[in-house]
Amino acid sequence: MSVSDEPRLPPSSEYAGGNTHAFGPGRHLRSRSKVLPEHARGHNRALVLQTLYHAGAMSRADLSRETGLTRVTISDLVAEFIADGIVIEMGVRETVGPGKPPILIDIDRVGHQIIGLDLSGPNAFVGAVLSLDGDVLERREVVRPESADGDAAYSALLELARLLVAASTQPLLGVGIGTPGVVRPDGVVLSSPNLGWTNFRLEAKLGADLDLPVLARNDANAAVLAEYTFGDAKADFMLIKIGRGVGAGLITGSQPLLGSRFAAGEIGHVVVGTDGGPRCACGKDGCLEAWLSVTRLREALAADPAARDEILRDAGTRMAIAIAPIVAALDLSEVVLSGPADLLDGILIDAAIETLHARTLEGVFEDALIRLTHQDDIVLRGAAVMVLSGQLGVS
Repeated sequence: MSVSDEPRLPPSSEYAGGNTHAFGPGRHLRSRSKVLPEHARGHNRALVLQTLYHAGAMSRADLSRETGLTRVTISDLVAEFIADGIVIEMGVRETVGPGKPPILIDIDRVGHQIIGLDLSGPNAFVGAVLSLDGDVLERREVVRPESADGDAAYSALLELARLLVAASTQPLLGVGIGTPGVVRPDGVVLSSPNLGWTNFRLEAKLGADLDLPVLARNDANAAVLAEYTFGDAKADFMLIKIGRGVGAGLITGSQPLLGSRFAAGEIGHVVVGTDGGPRCACGKDGCLEAWLSVTRLREALAADPAARDEILRDAGTRMAIAIAPIVAALDLSEVVLSGPADLLDGILIDAAIETLHARTLEGVFEDALIRLTHQDDIVLRGAAVMVLSGQLGVS
């Protein structure tokens, strides 16, 4: 079935998995404690794997102390994980003194791989085979269709995914996709104008074509997961992805914020100021994306190199005007930017910090930080986190 043949879906308000509250799934990204008996087994599985993933190899007794679970529970779960090929025994730990040395266990970090796909690039769809630690092992790309043709976009995506499946060298845990647009938690792309998708069952269709578990999310929401898991971010922050477009992902209280319309973080088409501004692709004047996108900044700098400082300072100021109410409303600790360092680092960030502090309550938000991420391939690595979280409960 082609994209154009997809049956029309009910509106988001009728989606059975919809959430009338601002938050997405109620489970925190990282489990840290025991839970009610009726949910205990699934929760405890995630707790054990989460602990091993971040702490590394340890004994069963260490794992019991770290998680607060009984040794019997740990023994049962570890035996199950070993049988499933998720956990392996690493050998004994050297000890001094009497007693049998403990056997160390860890997640089998090289026994499975993940495919990550990033559809947000201006000219190409990029994908990679990644390790469970988020390291890129193999990279492939295909040319992005020039027109917003949904069938052509899906064909290119499928070609890329199959190239990566062929390049993998271990069993695949799953496929994660970061795509522009508004994406429902079940992987339905409600709207992605640049790719020509409306109410498109991306997750289900690619999963059927590849015969693999597939998870699809907005590209900025994928990127924020990478920063949370592999980066230096705190439990409450916003990541703004600046490229061909401008979008944001949010985590608050260690939980991703999706919104009742699954559009939390769609800040690119918020009009910044009342003084007009550049015409945006959406048809409005002065959208944040029209001031801040990489395309716009490079065009403006090429047209007037002498005005470089002014252009970057204005873009940083506009961004801060847009995000100051969000930082204050959600009491965020920091804002992380993902995009070209030559444009964002320095003048733009300095202007943004100055404006953010000037537009929020004095003495409360003075330590709110705006910084550039240190991560490369942030959407691809975020796609890996999506699979880790969905398949193992690890983030």
